[in-house]
Amino acid sequence: MYRLLKKDGNARRGEFETVHGTVQTPGFMNVATCAAIKGGLSAFDLEDINCQVMLCNTYHLHVRTGDKLIKEMGGLHRFTGWTHPILTDSGGFQVFSLAKLRAIKEEGVTFNCHIDGRRIFMGPEESMRIQSNLGSTVAMAFDECVENPAKYDYAKMSCERTTRWLIRCKEEHDRLNALCDAVNPHQLLFGINQGCTYDDLRIKHMEEIAKLDLDGYAIGGLAVGEPAEDMYRIISAVEPYAPADKIRYLMGVGTPGNIIESVRRGVDLFDCVMPSRNARHGHLFTWDGVININNAKYETDLRPIDGKCDCPVCRKFSRAYIRHLVKAKEVLALRLCVMHNLYFYNSLMTKIREAIDNGTYDEFYSENVLKLDARASD
Repeated sequence: MYRLLKKDGNARRGEFETVHGTVQTPGFMNVATCAAIKGGLSAFDLEDINCQVMLCNTYHLHVRTGDKLIKEMGGLHRFTGWTHPILTDSGGFQVFSLAKLRAIKEEGVTFNCHIDGRRIFMGPEESMRIQSNLGSTVAMAFDECVENPAKYDYAKMSCERTTRWLIRCKEEHDRLNALCDAVNPHQLLFGINQGCTYDDLRIKHMEEIAKLDLDGYAIGGLAVGEPAEDMYRIISAVEPYAPADKIRYLMGVGTPGNIIESVRRGVDLFDCVMPSRNARHGHLFTWDGVININNAKYETDLRPIDGKCDCPVCRKFSRAYIRHLVKAKEVLALRLCVMHNLYFYNSLMTKIREAIDNGTYDEFYSENVLKLDARASD
């Protein structure tokens, strides 16, 4: 479970103990939607880039290859070869963002599969059963993701339904963990705070779900198009009402600057597709800012992507070679760029933890919060 080690302002340094190992926080989860990092990285590569947690998606694994088959294979850990913590997203976001046709009822959601169009029903119990079959370290509760901006009355009704769904998730999760054939009988459960960009709804919802004494709490429904200032305002409003002895997870965030700002407001855990997605387009993070390796000025640049980085890519290859691979559309380009960006994010979290440990987080914040999101000068 979560143990708070130190605070520097509102920034929290902690440890999150699970059956699959201890996560040092603040931490970043590397997104492997279909049990693999897009860009050709395996579980063994994740070891080399200092990944602590792999995040997989319930919806995608349910529709292809199927959670029942993965259970037969011994669960996600045996299936992928990854021995450290795995968090599975509930599928709620994908249900509400990918499905073109859907019908939301109290029981759950009926929608069309984005692959073959077949009708699928998913509710709290179904999401818990799928995640139990996957045997992840942490399961996420099934929630309704509401678009921003949303009308207040609908956002309020949605929060109330998400609370009722969370109670059903907890009951089913407890039942599944007690089964003799559970892949992971020690699976943990996180609840998700919703409420769009309305402070009062967010606060009331966090107060309600905190009563359920879950293993952790996430802030969902942000980083979906609202201004960053609204996101930061919501985090600051909700943080005092989140249980201090439980881990706090901000879903789907974000840029290095977003992470640095959110840690300052008391967030412990993050995930985002940005480092891998941007890498696949040649946009690479460095300690001096972002570079676009497609630019002609890197054609004869023999320096590593980042002279301050000791990732496997920066130790062995030049910007010129990486650019050549990108321009030639070689598969290796995707692999090397994704490896570098994920290593950068994991290293960012290490430096954040060190700054909190040393009581210098304000200095780290001032030096990096703007620079790391900006375009590098060279």
